[in-house]
Amino acid sequence: MALKPEPKASFHSVQYALRVLESVSTHGDGVTEAQLSRETALPLGHLSSLLLTLRREGYVEQVADGVYVAGASLLDLGSGASRRQALEARLQQTLVRLRDSVGAAVYVSRYVDGEIRVTQVADGPRTPAVNEWVDFRSAAHASAIGKCLLTQLDHNGRRDHLSRHRTARLTSRTITNEKVLFSKLDSQPATVPMLDLQEYAVGTVCAAVPLTAGSSAGCLALSLPIEDAHRLRAAAATLNRRAAPVLLSLAL
Repeated sequence: MALKPEPKASFHSVQYALRVLESVSTHGDGVTEAQLSRETALPLGHLSSLLLTLRREGYVEQVADGVYVAGASLLDLGSGASRRQALEARLQQTLVRLRDSVGAAVYVSRYVDGEIRVTQVADGPRTPAVNEWVDFRSAAHASAIGKCLLTQLDHNGRRDHLSRHRTARLTSRTITNEKVLFSKLDSQPATVPMLDLQEYAVGTVCAAVPLTAGSSAGCLALSLPIEDAHRLRAAAATLNRRAAPVLLSLAL
């Protein structure tokens, strides 16, 4: 599977955030914002916004004299199994906050070994997850998650996936023609969330944004019942803006 080299704004933000964390980690006694700006070559305006996000996620803390030190979330990462568990816990906390912010169930999905895998979900009584009436692995052509992941594959990668999972008609809105599907995927703007307007399931609308970490395709998605469809575009825009903390957890 090959990925298309199309960097997104959130990817750049995470690269900068990692640079900031590396710098903070080298200063046991703390580091000022001005010094961080010099060491990372980031303008103070951009740096301040990143530090606000990192503080909210617990990766850095600002102590009494105004300097920044490593936060509890960064210190908890450690190594091996404990690091993996800490990352999963931090990611789940981030997803829960995002769920409450957008008022919808949210999902993280990855494309691993040629298959779609939903790796984490944050839902609740008021934000139920979509009924997976057809295995997501077989519905890439219809779901927002699947289409978002397919956009991150090259042409051969898409053809390979669809050769193993045929484009079945799941609703009257499902695109089953491969040429039409590929044209839609190619015309999808990189910065615009992918939408599913009852293509996977009648009564459900979804949105997804890419989370490409390294060589692995991934996405962040949400689902809403059709009666809340009027909120989809606003919720998708919030999802897009808030993708960086999720991608940061994956990148770490």
